[in-house]
Parts: sequence; C-alpha cells; structure tokens
Amino acid sequence: MGNLAVLSLLALAPILVVGVLLVGLRWPAKYAMPIGYVVVVVIAVSVWQAEWAAIAASTIQGLILAVGLLYIIFGALLLLATLTQSGAIQTIRSTFTDISPDRRVQAVIIGWLFGSFIEGASGFGTPAAVVAPLMLALGFPAMAAVMVGLVIQSTPVSFGAVGTPILVGVNDGLAGSADVAARADVLGTDVAGLVDIVGMQTVLMHAVTGTLIPVFLCCLLCGFYGGRRGFGEGLAVWPFALFSALAMVLPSVFFNIVVGVEFTSLLGGLTGLLIVVFAARRGFLLPKTTWDFPPRSSWPERWSGNLTPGNGETEVAAERRMGIVRAWLPYLLVAAILVATRVIPQVKGWLEGVELGVTDLFGTGIGDGVAVLYSPGAVFLLVCLITYAVQRMSRQQVVASWKLAGGQLAGAAVALLFAVPLVRVFINTGADFGATDLESMPLTLAEGAAGVAGGSWPLFAPWIGALGAFVAGSNTVSNLMFSLFQFSTGEQIGVPPETVVAVQAVGGAAGNMVTVHNVVAASAVVGLVGREGDLIRQSAIPLVYYLLMAGSLAYLSVYGFGLNFGTGLLIALVAGLVALAVGLRRSERAAKG
Repeated sequence: MGNLAVLSLLALAPILVVGVLLVGLRWPAKYAMPIGYVVVVVIAVSVWQAEWAAIAASTIQGLILAVGLLYIIFGALLLLATLTQSGAIQTIRSTFTDISPDRRVQAVIIGWLFGSFIEGASGFGTPAAVVAPLMLALGFPAMAAVMVGLVIQSTPVSFGAVGTPILVGVNDGLAGSADVAARADVLGTDVAGLVDIVGMQTVLMHAVTGTLIPVFLCCLLCGFYGGRRGFGEGLAVWPFALFSALAMVLPSVFFNIVVGVEFTSLLGGLTGLLIVVFAARRGFLLPKTTWDFPPRSSWPERWSGNLTPGNGETEVAAERRMGIVRAWLPYLLVAAILVATRVIPQVKGWLEGVELGVTDLFGTGIGDGVAVLYSPGAVFLLVCLITYAVQRMSRQQVVASWKLAGGQLAGAAVALLFAVPLVRVFINTGADFGATDLESMPLTLAEGAAGVAGGSWPLFAPWIGALGAFVAGSNTVSNLMFSLFQFSTGEQIGVPPETVVAVQAVGGAAGNMVTVHNVVAASAVVGLVGREGDLIRQSAIPLVYYLLMAGSLAYLSVYGFGLNFGTGLLIALVAGLVALAVGLRRSERAAKG
C-alpha cells in the first residue's frame, strides 16, 4: 500500500499544482495550464516511464481536441456578436424582463431550464456557450453569467448530448468484461439492460440531489454579485426555485422510464421550461420584491469582461424594435438543429462521417479528430449565416460581428492549447504507453483512494467521478475511464456494483461545474479572461454539496438506513443546510430591519 500511496500522490501532483495556481493563487489559466503541462510530462516520463512518442502523440491529440473546442467557442461568440449587431438582443432581453425583471428568476429560467434543454441536445459544454452570452446580453455581469452557466452543468449532464455519458461513457467503459456480463445474468438481463439500470439509478440520485441546485444558484448569484453580498436574498426566492427544480427533475425521471436515457435531459429540460414559463407569466410563486444587480458603475472590475452587448459602443441597435419571432429565431434554430442532428440517425451518421484529424500518431495508436459538421460550432456558424438574411443585416454589421468574435477567441486559446494536452498526457500513461506495468495515472489515483476507503467506498465514489471530469473536461470521458474500476470495486466490497457505477456517473456530471475546459470556454464567450480561479471557487460550493449528497444516497442505497456513515452524513448534511438557511434568513431580516 505504501508504494500505491506514493504513486497516487505523484499522480495527483499535476492536478494539485493546477488547483493551487488557479484557486489558491488566482493565476489565470493561460499561465497555470502550461506549468501543469510541464509537471504532468515530467512525472509521466520519470515515474510512469512513458515513451516520448506517446507524450508527443498525446500532446498532438490534445491540440486537435482543443481546436475542436475553440471552433465551438468561436461559433458561440459569433452568434452573440451577430445578435448584438443586428439589434435582436434588445428584443430577446425584453422577452425575459417581461416575464420578470428579477435576476434570480431570469437565471433559473435561462440557466437551469433552457440550459438543461441545451445540455440534453448537445452537451460537451454547449449550455454555457449558449446561456452565458444570453445572460450577458440581459445585463448580467460577465462573471455572474459564467457562474450560472457552470453551476447548471450538473444535474442534466449525465444525460447530455442525447444520453452520451451513459450510452458511450458507461456502456463502453464496461464493455468486454466477463464480470459485467455475469452480473447482468444475475439481474436477469443483458449488458444493455444493466446500463439501463445504471441510468435509472443515476437519474434518481440526480432528482434528489439536483432539486436544490436552483436554490444554490440564486444564493450564489446574490451572495457574490449583489449590492449587499447577501446570500439570504437568494434564499428568499426558494419557492420558485424549488418549483423550477421539480418541474425539470420529475419529468426527467418519467422520460427516463418511458423513452430511455437519450431523452432524459432533453425532454425533461424542455418540459420544465414550458411549465415554468407558463406559470411565471401568471405570477405563480414569483417573489414579491424584485432583485437586481447594483448599478453597473459600482461593479468591481473583476466582474466584467471586455464584451458588454446591450450596453456601450459594441451595440448597434436597430432603430425600431425587432419582432419577437425574428429576434428569437437564431436560438430556436440552434436548439432545433442540435436536436435534429442528434436524434435522426441518418443525418447524425452523415455529419459524423466528415472528420478532420489523424490516427495512430507515431505508431502509438493515439489519434483523434474533429467532426467539423457535427460539432455545435458548425450549428452556430450555420445559424449566423441564416441570421444575416432573416434579420437583414448590412455588410458592415456582418464584418463588425466577425471582427468582434475573432478578437475574443484569442483569450481562450492559450489556456485550452495547454489544458487539453495536459489531460491527454495524464490519461495516456500506463503499460500501453510506457516501459512499466503500472496502471494509468487516473486509475492509479482511483485505486489508492479505494484502498483507503474500503467498505465506505460508495461515499467516495462520486469524488472519483468528479475528479475524472475535472481533468478530462467531460463526464463521458470520466465514465469511460472509471466505470469498470468502480464496478470492480463495488464487487470487491460486496455491494451492488451497478449502484457504484451510477454514483460515479453522478459525480462525473457534478465535476463539470469546475472542469477547467468548461470554465475557460464559458469565460471566453463573454469576453472574460483570467478569472478562472474565482469561478472555480464559487462553483466548488454546490459541487461539494452535490458529491456529499450523492455519496450518502449511494451508501444508503446499498447498506440501508441505520447507525452507519451514510445515515450520519445525510443527517449532518440536511441539518447543516437547514441551519445555514435559518442563519441566512435571520441575517437578511436583520439587514433589512
């Protein structure tokens, strides 16, 4: 165990270095990620004895994937710039202010509900690329818009991109194991049926845990970006926030049962959006007092990026207000095209077949590519072209939008061009790529944690899922890396392994709130660079809650209620949340009185 402990610490070192620089020292990602890359390369070569060919191949693989992410970012930036130049942003803004001028309500409807629908359709960080610029256009500070976009990438993520984290991540992660097939036989099903069971347990854990995410969202918004920095102001809207949460999670469970994992988040988010907008327009559970940000002139410099659509000289407003259908058509087209290209097999197959990339770099078997037509970036660009005609934009407006988007892209490039290669080097270690028989760095780290936890592993399993998402930038990749490990650990400690895999998927979804890829990408689309550490610190608050709650639910699922760690953790967590809520309400009343 001593050797495993040392190896686990060494595997953790690159993550710790990046975490300390980003969160502790508040370095911008464009400085922290290159240092993290150097650290992971040194450890991979000196300890895991990775071949230099594998290091080079992994780096190129990471650069290809980073270009794919920048492609999406540019498309999102261009769409925002296009709507700004055309004047559509004014109409879009009024759509939400007509429902409610309260920023908490707007954050829940746009971020939680519309964002969940986009996650279900596309996934892979797209929600933040869509909702963050929209909220910026409504007058949110850039950091607040990104924070909202990050926090909502939790509950719907396990079923994002039409169920990819389960259908690809869990399914392929468990593929080929005789133990998995044997467990499926015990349950009276096949491996596909076992994956469906994992999906069902995953959505149930999300339904319980995710119900409080809109409440957290409102509290964080008021606490970090309010004039009085009062977290209690966010808690004041809890009836509407809980109603909005249930409007999404309950339909998600229903659709998971009826139509499967592909449509859990997509239809759950859409159903919730329709229910809540209908109810909000009639004033149902809306707060009696309206909350807004302090005057823009008093905002700290850190809140704002270098994009202020709707305010200042970047806006070229139309002389007359654009019609609501014409203004909203670009976002409606984005949603419709994303859904169509993900659910129509023939279209999906054709688009995925057009890929630029390489395979078997330097004889290592490492390679990757960018599906240039299937990527959300292509959808954004196509919709921009349609928007030029539909919104009758002039040549000068089109040119201005491209200049604005192009200038913003550089802000995210440096961080991503080091962050993604760092991840690929971290993953592509182990016996297949070096002279040792060691497991890869992520698996070594997970095995070390499992050795310490023993029978209490269900409490810790979601943290491994979150770790995988943090370093890989994807719940799907986290599930690919760790599903079989989690399954085997569950069997070794004598608990239902499918439950351990399910809580891995839940943790991997929650980890998207703090993954560097998402933070950098979401920041870039609102012109915010260098604030990644601050955003991770804010998003880490709901992340810790999510992992503690998911771990306790998994523990109770396999061991039951009683005098055990799971029951104690759940009681402590609920008591802590209640005490925190009471304290916030009292402090809010005292501030008003």
